[in-house]
Amino acid sequence: MLGFTRGTLSHPHHTGVEASADVVDRLARELGAPADLAVLLIAGLDFPDEEDAYRAEAERRGWAKEIVVGNDTYAVLRAGTERGWGIAITCGSGMNCVGVGPDGRQVRFPSLGAVSGDMMDGGGAVGLAAVSAAARSEDGRGPKTVLEHLVPEHFGATDPVQLARTIHAGGVPWNRLGELAPLVFEEAETDAVAGEIVDRLASECVALVRATVNRLGLGDEEVDVVLGGGLLQSGNQRLLGGVEAGVSEVGPRLSVRVATSRPIVGAALAALDRFGAGAEAYERARRELDRATASLGGHVASDATAVPELP
Repeated sequence: MLGFTRGTLSHPHHTGVEASADVVDRLARELGAPADLAVLLIAGLDFPDEEDAYRAEAERRGWAKEIVVGNDTYAVLRAGTERGWGIAITCGSGMNCVGVGPDGRQVRFPSLGAVSGDMMDGGGAVGLAAVSAAARSEDGRGPKTVLEHLVPEHFGATDPVQLARTIHAGGVPWNRLGELAPLVFEEAETDAVAGEIVDRLASECVALVRATVNRLGLGDEEVDVVLGGGLLQSGNQRLLGGVEAGVSEVGPRLSVRVATSRPIVGAALAALDRFGAGAEAYERARRELDRATASLGGHVASDATAVPELP
C-alpha cells in the first residue's frame, strides 16, 4: 500500500466525472501515483457505461498500470465477507445493493431514486419523510408526532409551514434533509410516526435482498448479507432488527452482518485479491486501514479508493 489520505466530495453524480477525477487525482499524486494497480470503487457509478467513462478518465491521467473501476457497494461486500460472493446493501446518503452469486453472476440496481423504483433511498428519503410527517401532524392530515416540533427546530424554523416555505425557496437545500435521519432514529422507539419511517427503511432493505436472492436463485444457499453505510452502521436496533427479521423470511440460511470496516478496506482487499496475497497481507491491510479511519469518527461517505503497489 502506498498510504492513506482523504479528500472532498468525489461523487460523480453530483460533480461529474471530470471534477470527481480531479479530487482523486490530487489524492493519487499525494500518495505517489503512478502505481501498479488502482482499485476505484466509487459511489455513483451505477451502470457499465459510467464505469467505462470513469476508467477512461483514470487511464488518461495515468494513475496506475492497471485500473479497476466499480460501484462502492462491491467494496462493502468485500469488506464484510471473505466468501468472495454474497449480497451487500449500502445505505447512507443514498442506497444501493449488489449481489454476486457463487458462480459469478451479478445483480445490480440503478439506484436513481424514485424514478428507478427506490422507495426509501437513504438518509435524504428518511429526512423528507420526517418533513412530510411533521407538516401532516400540524395540519391534521396525519397522526400527531414529536417530529412536528423537532424537525423545524433542527433548521431554525418556527413550524412546519415556515420550514416548507424555506425549503421551497431554496433557503434549506434538499441535500440537507439527510441531517434528520439521526433525529428520526432517536425518536423511533417512543414515537409511532418516527418508528414507521424506520420500519419502511428496513422493509426497503429487505425488498432489495429478496429481489437479489430471487434473481440469483439463492433461496436455499448460505449467503452473507452485508450491511454498510452510515444508516445501517449506526447501530439503530429497530432498523437492524427489522432487516434481520425480514431477511430471515427471505431465506433460512441467509446471514445478516453489519460491516465493521469502511468501504476503503474492501477496495484494498479487492486489490490484494488480484495479487494472490497471503493471509498476513490481508490482515495487515485491514488492521492499518481500520486504524487510519477510526480517528475520522462517525461514518464517511462510501466512496472508496485504494492505490496499492506490488508487494
